[in-house]
Amino acid sequence: MAKQAAVIGMGRFGISLARELYQIGFDVLGIDRSDQVVQELSGQLTTVVQADSTSETVLRHLGIANYDLAVVAIGADIQASIMTTLLLKTMGVKEVIARANNPLHGQTLRRIGADRVVFPEQETGVRLAHTLFSPDVLEYMSIVPSFGISKIAAPEHLIGQTLEEAGLGGPRYRHSVTVLAIRRSREPILFPAKEEVITPGDILFVACRDDRLERIRRREAPPPITEATPSVN
Repeated sequence: MAKQAAVIGMGRFGISLARELYQIGFDVLGIDRSDQVVQELSGQLTTVVQADSTSETVLRHLGIANYDLAVVAIGADIQASIMTTLLLKTMGVKEVIARANNPLHGQTLRRIGADRVVFPEQETGVRLAHTLFSPDVLEYMSIVPSFGISKIAAPEHLIGQTLEEAGLGGPRYRHSVTVLAIRRSREPILFPAKEEVITPGDILFVACRDDRLERIRRREAPPPITEATPSVN
């Protein structure tokens, strides 16, 4: 079952985040006070509704208490941002991420219980979506749509394997993932050899399509490597 995410506040940051979460597999509920914004986003997310997020009755009616995470992406209205964040925490939403406009706003959000505070000038919606999707992904930089460079903690199920055994190295990468570097005890290993063994605490810098990174996160077995069959004349 897909994870459920609610994004409240459909400004530039909220729309970017909501679209990317939807693209990578979340069921996304978008909420905004503007009917025009809701109409423009119709069909682009799982559900988009016009609603007042400062009303506990409205939030409960939408079932947000059962969501895996909620992002308060409200921009200009700081009071609404704080009230919405407080309501979500009071209702027991598992993880609440809140956008802050300035350090004081961010400090207030943390004090009322926000699990994570983000500043749009420092974190794009696309990058935030990928770090929310997989806890192993520490940072993400989009290169082109659906392809980027990720900084990830070495997945536990790959510890002790060489890059080649893990499907991350060799002449034909089974996951179509290029490991650009490994950071180990603060020392970088640039363009590691396929024989390099993944060790606990390693940080991998990888370039790949988004769906390939997700295959690794889900511990899917890589597709077998097949040798080309010579043609018979």
